[in-house]
Amino acid sequence: MTKAPTYEWFKSSYSGGSGTECVEAAFVQPGVLVRDSKAPERPYLVMSVGAWDSFLAGVRRTEDF
Repeated sequence: MTKAPTYEWFKSSYSGGSGTECVEAAFVQPGVLVRDSKAPERPYLVMSVGAWDSFLAGVRRTEDF
């Protein structure tokens, strides 16, 4: 039986202290994994580094919110 890989997940320092309702990410080759911290056992998104950079740029444009 093959063991599932483990990843080093992180979340923004702007996340609340409770650890819930956060987006977590892990850097892998060749991109980034993104998951919901409330449900870490559920499937995660896989995106390229370019898509991750675009996502972060959108989040940083606070005037859009």
